[in-house]
Amino acid sequence: MTSRSRKSLVRSTTRKKARSGKRWVATVTTVSTFPPEGLFTKDAATIARSLASKRVSPKGPGSGMRMLTYFINRGGKGLSARRRAELERAKALLSERIEKAKERGHKKAA
Repeated sequence: MTSRSRKSLVRSTTRKKARSGKRWVATVTTVSTFPPEGLFTKDAATIARSLASKRVSPKGPGSGMRMLTYFINRGGKGLSARRRAELERAKALLSERIEKAKERGHKKAA
């Protein structure tokens, strides 16, 4: 078998896996954080505030950002354009909080 045909074989099997409808995020479970029920259906400011809190994200707002990104990725095509836009707005607000927290941390060290 030539290297060219091997590559095309690998590509064709990779495509078949991607089209099977199974997504890796569907099988992920976690016990590290528990966002309140229905949090991701609220407005952007509430989502950002909640995910930045120590109660929801004990390891800091970066953990909340990962939860939000994961939720958006898991929602995928099932999210409406309006809902996705609101979640993206929440990401921007949470990102601002993370930047402010980093700035405060640097000022303390100086």
